[in-house]
Amino acid sequence: MRRFVTAMVAVGVLLTLGAKCEPATAPTAVTPAATDPGNAAPSTPASTATTPKIEKRTVTETEEIPFKTKRVNDPTLAEGTTEVRRRGVAGVRTLTYEVTVTDGVQTGKKLVREVVTKAPVTRVIAVGTKQTPRCDPNYSGACVPIADDVDCAGGGGNGPAYVDGPVRITGSDIYDLDRDGDGIACDD
Repeated sequence: MRRFVTAMVAVGVLLTLGAKCEPATAPTAVTPAATDPGNAAPSTPASTATTPKIEKRTVTETEEIPFKTKRVNDPTLAEGTTEVRRRGVAGVRTLTYEVTVTDGVQTGKKLVREVVTKAPVTRVIAVGTKQTPRCDPNYSGACVPIADDVDCAGGGGNGPAYVDGPVRITGSDIYDLDRDGDGIACDD
């Protein structure tokens, strides 16, 4: 039996008591590249240039249109006064763009359409042109104009300016309108 065991070892088969016998195979060579990625053999270079991802999007924005102001003369308003006759209202413009996005970054923007969604309303301001005479501060109740000479309207004076009474004398009667001296002028 000793000879048999020796012969078997020489052939490359090892018998173990109760074990299954298989023919011996030649050991496989292990290369360093297979086990260590740092020692990997250079491979063919992969293409590093990738095709950029280009997208086209439609974007809509709104923009305010400022209103204009128009001034009109009004002879019924006193000179130097103003009055808003119509409030101005801003309009709205809708802008549609074609936006180009390359790899997530906007690279282009082109206006495709522009529509006035809501027209602006022009503000109208009336400007007074009515001239009011300057009144002499020595009189009240009616405006006694400041002039070279003032007479009571309908009286015998020669003007050039006239006043409809009655007029109260609050200071000096510089135009001699209170003929009877009771403090009220042009009351006849």
